[in-house]
Amino acid sequence: MSRRSPSEVEGEAPRRHSPEDEAPRRPPRPEAELRDAIGPRISRRHSPEDWADELAASVSGPQVINDSKTPSGTVHVGSLRGPVILDVIARALRARGVQTTYLYGVDDMDPMDAQALLTPDAVERYMGAPLAHVPDQAADGHASYARHHAQTFIDTFDGLGIRPDRYYWMSEIYPTGELDRYIRLALDRAALVRDIYVRVANVRHPADWHPLHVVCERCGRVGTTIATAWDGQRVHYECRPTLVTWALGCGNSGWTSPFGGRAKLPWNLEWAAQWSLFGVTIEPCGKDLATAGGSRDRSDAIAREVFEREPPRRVAYEFLNIGGRKMSTSRGRGAAAHRIAEVVPAEQLRLLFLRPRPNQAIEFDPQGSDAIPRLFDEFDRLADATAGREVRGELPAGHASLFRYSLLDPDTDVAAEAASFRPAFGHLALLLQVPGVDIEERVAAEKGEALTTHEQAALDVRVRAARAWLDAYAPEASRLEVQRERLPASAGELDLDQRAFLARLADEAGARSPASGEDWQTLIFDVARSNGVPPRRAFEAVYRAFLGRPNGPRAGWLLASLEPGFVRERAWEASGWTVSGGPPDPIPVGG
Repeated sequence: MSRRSPSEVEGEAPRRHSPEDEAPRRPPRPEAELRDAIGPRISRRHSPEDWADELAASVSGPQVINDSKTPSGTVHVGSLRGPVILDVIARALRARGVQTTYLYGVDDMDPMDAQALLTPDAVERYMGAPLAHVPDQAADGHASYARHHAQTFIDTFDGLGIRPDRYYWMSEIYPTGELDRYIRLALDRAALVRDIYVRVANVRHPADWHPLHVVCERCGRVGTTIATAWDGQRVHYECRPTLVTWALGCGNSGWTSPFGGRAKLPWNLEWAAQWSLFGVTIEPCGKDLATAGGSRDRSDAIAREVFEREPPRRVAYEFLNIGGRKMSTSRGRGAAAHRIAEVVPAEQLRLLFLRPRPNQAIEFDPQGSDAIPRLFDEFDRLADATAGREVRGELPAGHASLFRYSLLDPDTDVAAEAASFRPAFGHLALLLQVPGVDIEERVAAEKGEALTTHEQAALDVRVRAARAWLDAYAPEASRLEVQRERLPASAGELDLDQRAFLARLADEAGARSPASGEDWQTLIFDVARSNGVPPRRAFEAVYRAFLGRPNGPRAGWLLASLEPGFVRERAWEASGWTVSGGPPDPIPVGG
């Protein structure tokens, strides 16, 4: 569940995600109790993806998993975490032979409210109207504002291997009458609903408050109406001008039938009604909804006491943070999901969400950083380890399963995919900036033989991603222009130790013939260590000799993108040392 979290307090109208919603309404529960409430108990010895396998092993009978989204504006990339998590749950269940139905809904009867105003997409004159009734401002053929933003988001799913069995739109569900019985139950048990709000969330509603929002028959708003009476067939409602601060009610009032799409349930009740209507057994939700006394606790109590069914298993997940702050659709913070999906291929984007456990936050800031190249590097490490190749650094436990869940197609031959040759993303980004390089030829030479059809297709995907990254996100240090014509003047600032390092690097490069970026990176570290030069100073020497500046992209991959003969000649030239080993005169190199 990735909807906005309402408190439904102020003016008894739906109000989304205020600070008091995130604060506990009651004393925090003991850790063990809270962990049980959030989902199956997970042992710390399990790997980051084993939570899904363990969950799948803990259930019995057919399962219905569900998620939904309020289309309040352009949807940021962080909102993909919920759908990816559900997809992994579905894969884990189906792998165990469990009959599984994956649902994804759009809560487009929610009003355009104060949170929507924080986006550049809000339409002020439709504030308070159901999102499904707001015209599409983009005029690109969608039936509504809600359809435009939700469909743009949903269109990213298939490319990520996320294929729900059914999509549903609440604007289509209400008119069918399928929710009428739950509307009747909520109204008949209005006193119980008010009591639940007090007990669970310490929220008090007036004695005449009834859990329903009528679509005003005069102005069409739903966010400005309050129901005050119920006679068993009709509700009395008022469209109040001052009910909320973000929309102006028209002042209309009267009695009307609440059925057949004329009204909607408040959010906590609508959520619980969806569980009963669809038979949901598992539903993840963001941690903001899973706080003690928060939206999930309220909906759980409503499900049990009002609609008389057990709520689904919950799996709470953390947010995707950018610069340490939660990405937010309603606040316009973060990269749009469909834009990131154009730069980061499906399998790497899946890995972004699966690498940490669901209850761990993800730090991801692609703008002007190497976050995207590092994501590719981590994917390649997992592939190498799964294929039995030696890798550097610590691997997550169960890395092979993590790699498998990151793959686009659940039926992929994992062993064959892991064994495939894939060039480093950073290396490709460098090659793209070197004039005259035949990338396919260079990559095949690095592999040592021609690429397979599958490897060629994967290379094409990476090349497109590298171009997009360079165009949109790459930091200045990753943009380069190799100084080929002459030794850069900046090389004159190298000290004697750095020059000696370059001379030794040229000598060792001739002896060891490094081919890949990893080979060159290893050689740089080895020579720096043997010469007693700090790595930072060694890298600076490379950058000044080849780029004419003190910093740049990963040095090993920079050198691997260039002709070996040119690298050796330039390193010797910048060192100023003679082949016989004599030191240079103390004059500026290149002077």
